[in-house]
Amino acid sequence: MKTIGLIGGMSWESTVTYYKIINEAVKSRLGGLHSAKILMYSVDFDEIEKCQSEGDWDKSADILASAAERLEGAGADFIVICTNTMHKVAPQIEKRIGIPIIHIAEATADELKKNGIERVALLGTKYTMTQDFYRDKIKEAGIEVLTPEGEDIDTVNSIIYDELCLGIISDESRKKYIDIISGLEKRGAQGVILGCTEIGLLIGQEDTSLPVFDTTVIHAEKAAEAACKD
Repeated sequence: MKTIGLIGGMSWESTVTYYKIINEAVKSRLGGLHSAKILMYSVDFDEIEKCQSEGDWDKSADILASAAERLEGAGADFIVICTNTMHKVAPQIEKRIGIPIIHIAEATADELKKNGIERVALLGTKYTMTQDFYRDKIKEAGIEVLTPEGEDIDTVNSIIYDELCLGIISDESRKKYIDIISGLEKRGAQGVILGCTEIGLLIGQEDTSLPVFDTTVIHAEKAAEAACKD
C-alpha cells in the first residue's frame, strides 16, 4: 500500500471527513483490519485565509509547498491537498516536489464524465467560482460550467467562511443553498459540484433533484484508490 500525504486544516472540519472516507474506502477495498497509510500536515487556516483575502497567493503557495516537501521527506508517495480553493497554487507546489499531486478538479471531472454530465453547476468559495484555475479543469473535460451570479456568489462564499469552516450548520443557510442550486438547475445544470470541501457538511443528495458531486468524497476515494494500486 502506498502512503498518502495529506495537506489538511483548510478547514480541519473537512479534513476530518477526508480521513474517515479514505480509511473506509481502503477497508472496503482490502477488507479485514486494513486502514490507510497516511501522513498529514495540518496548516493554520487563519494564516492561509489571510493570504487568500490579501491576494498573496505566492505566500500561500510557499506554505503549502513546504508542507508537501515535509510529507515527501517523511515518505509520502503522493500528495492530496484537502481543499478546492488552494489547488490554485498546485502548479507551484508541483515544482517543489518529486511526487504527484492528485488534483481535486481532475478527479471531479472524471466523475462527471462517467455520469454523462455535459453542463454542471459549481458552488465553492468566490475564488473557485470566479477564477479559471478550477473551472478550466472541468471545461477541459468538455463540460460547461455554470456558477451563481451577483449576490448569490457572496452568499455561497460567506456561508463557507463564516459558518461551515467554524462548524456551524444552519437550516437557514441550507435553504439559501437549495434556492441557489434550484436557480442553476433552471439555467440548465444537469448536476451540481460541491466545490468546497465544507459544503458537504451542509448539502447532500437529499436536498436537490440534481445529481450531487461532493468533491470531498470524490477526492478522498480517488486517494484511497491510488494508495491501493500496485
